[in-house]
Amino acid sequence: MIFSRIKMTLTAVQVGFFLAARQIWRTGRGTSLLIIFIMTLTFLNLVVVNGILVGLVQGSSNAYREQYSGDVIITNLPDRTSIRKSTSVITRASSLSEVDALTSRLIVPARIEANYQKTDTRLQNADSRGTSIAGIDPDDEDAVTSLSERLIEGEYLNENQTGNIVIGSGLLERYTEGAPPGQGGLPDVELGDKVRLVINGSPVEYTVAGVVESKIGQVNQRVYMPQRELRKVAGRADLDVNEIVLKLRAGASEDRAKATLVSAGIDELATVQTWRESQGTFFKDIETTFRALGNVIGGIALVVAALTVFIVVLINALTRKKYIGIMKGIGICGLAIEISYIVQSLIYAILGTSVGMALLYGFIKPRFDVKPIDFPFSDGIIVAPVDEVMWRVLVLLAITVLAGYLPARYIVSRNTLNTILGR
Repeated sequence: MIFSRIKMTLTAVQVGFFLAARQIWRTGRGTSLLIIFIMTLTFLNLVVVNGILVGLVQGSSNAYREQYSGDVIITNLPDRTSIRKSTSVITRASSLSEVDALTSRLIVPARIEANYQKTDTRLQNADSRGTSIAGIDPDDEDAVTSLSERLIEGEYLNENQTGNIVIGSGLLERYTEGAPPGQGGLPDVELGDKVRLVINGSPVEYTVAGVVESKIGQVNQRVYMPQRELRKVAGRADLDVNEIVLKLRAGASEDRAKATLVSAGIDELATVQTWRESQGTFFKDIETTFRALGNVIGGIALVVAALTVFIVVLINALTRKKYIGIMKGIGICGLAIEISYIVQSLIYAILGTSVGMALLYGFIKPRFDVKPIDFPFSDGIIVAPVDEVMWRVLVLLAITVLAGYLPARYIVSRNTLNTILGR
């Protein structure tokens, strides 16, 4: 009995596949292409929209890592003004086999003033703002964060030159138009102009040699100069720094590098964080919110796709109900007919998602990787891991199969004679 039922089921499956292939072959090409096109758009809506929303946050997070924090960042403890025994910490961090490059930064709070030659006190106050000066080794910084690639005007720092600075675009008015009151940049500052840095109450005049632009606040809100020169003007006789940034070799684990530093006792001298930890919960919370929003939009797309397939299959089944009744009358079981409509829906879904995946990984994602979306706070990319995409594909296929089964089941379950007579 069991073997007989298995045989009947296998026969029904074979017949169902045959009927599905015959039906698709006889269906108008325009109708088939339209259904495949709808499934492709549904797939792209399901994956790309979510990928862009998550990519907004991911792009900003990646930029934070590449342009500021590196893979591991070491900063001074909350109750300290600098990293204790910085030279020893740098030596220990440099000795790690995972480290590809390292840079250290001396951070000094200051006030930057422009157009200070004016005698109008009101204008003088308006043309100044608080900032931080980052004393760096230009070559080391460039090896870790590629700071020179952020230059949009002028030239990069030279360790052997004095009197020049590179300024972040967030400190200049012409790059901060539309900023809230009090957050705009300095007006009328061009390359070669003199600005004044007030450090520990002492003003020092510098020439603007270059401008760097970034969407990361820690980069575009700073002034950069050689670390050796900053120590002189800030009166820092020690060799301590405030930030030590590590860029790891490809494939190296930042968690493992951090654990090695902590085991060496570095955490008693400074705060050791991976790039994710240094970002706090902000990026993670925003990503969770955007991912949920993307899932809602994708869920609506799934419902639309399911209704589309349901309507198409239902209309197809209703127009062929006499043919279905005749097939049942000559002995073709209802299961075979139901399977034929399920297979049709599945084939359309597979073809649609295949075209969608080809577009996604062959054109859309590579294009956005090379040229991200230029958002005000991020260079947006598309986040589409293969494992997540495949799960969404499986959900889409399951919904499509259900949408194809229900109308077929409805027609097949009706009385055979009534179906033949069109009642």
